[in-house]
Amino acid sequence: MAGAIAMRSLFAPPNLGPTSSTGSHVPRRVRRSLVKIRAAIAVEQETQAKVSLIRIGTRGSPLALAQAYETRDKLKAAHSELAEEGAIEIIIIKTTGDKILNQPLADIGGKGLFTKEIDEALLEGRIDIAVHSMKDVPTYLPEGTVLPCNLPREDVRDAFISLNAKSLSELPAGSLVGSASLRRQSQILYRYPSLKVVNFRGNVQTRLKKLHEGEVRATLLALAGLKRLNMTDTVTAILPIEDMLPAIAQGAIGIACRSNDDKMADYLSSLNHEETRLAVTCERAFLATLDGSCRTPIAGYAFKSSDGNCLFRGLVASPDGTRVLETSRTGPYSLDEMVEMGKDAGKELLSRAGPGFFDW
Repeated sequence: MAGAIAMRSLFAPPNLGPTSSTGSHVPRRVRRSLVKIRAAIAVEQETQAKVSLIRIGTRGSPLALAQAYETRDKLKAAHSELAEEGAIEIIIIKTTGDKILNQPLADIGGKGLFTKEIDEALLEGRIDIAVHSMKDVPTYLPEGTVLPCNLPREDVRDAFISLNAKSLSELPAGSLVGSASLRRQSQILYRYPSLKVVNFRGNVQTRLKKLHEGEVRATLLALAGLKRLNMTDTVTAILPIEDMLPAIAQGAIGIACRSNDDKMADYLSSLNHEETRLAVTCERAFLATLDGSCRTPIAGYAFKSSDGNCLFRGLVASPDGTRVLETSRTGPYSLDEMVEMGKDAGKELLSRAGPGFFDW
């Protein structure tokens, strides 16, 4: 309260004694200064109002920021009031997963570590929407939040990157391949058991730096991220989906808001790409049925085939690649049917895997 009083007194006209109704006893120089101060305050208040229209929460990695900028630009293009300077603010939030980089994700709690702090900021009202890589989002959402929007999906394939080999098959026996993904590890070892896969965490730039420093002979990265960062010149080869089935929701951006915030939900509905949302929902239904975590190599991909139907492929594996179980489904490209396809595929693989398969 004292601060507010002090602020008001700072900008109040000085007490210069009695004046006429025209303020003739106030020097002209002072009056001009007061007009300028009041105008500056008005501009500042207007700017603050613009900033508060939408606050986007995101991780601070270059890729996360690229996805936040993409979201911001699409919002500006769709809504004229958001195109004004300062109308959208991007707020960087450091997650536990960003802070602990020397351990595998499975050892420190799984994928939710990249979303927990952002979800908390959303629920506490410190941000208005949260931008996530969908493959980092757990199959459950925190109570009080919804995820009504997926942006158009980027290329789902994985990229092979090496300084001295053109493909995984060219790597000599015993070569180290860097990857923090058990999904990639299991599929690499399934096809190339003579290779060794080591934990390899960090953002895209960090992992490429480690590669150039000789820590590993090769690494695999999501092509989607490299495209969003304009770094496709680093790619040695693109792995076909038949050889490396992608992670659940790979290449998809999801945007969450509070479940009681109709205004934000309306903004996000204008950006939603329904084909992507349905595909991601199908894949996540598969993952949820398997009760998958970062300790279990799981892959899945749903897409619209040339005849307009949904084609889904799913996979579970042992981390050492000695067992790989695959299945597929085809059906109508509609929500209920696609959710059921994902669930049914998950149930099949659970049955085929047998007791103990997921107890790694």
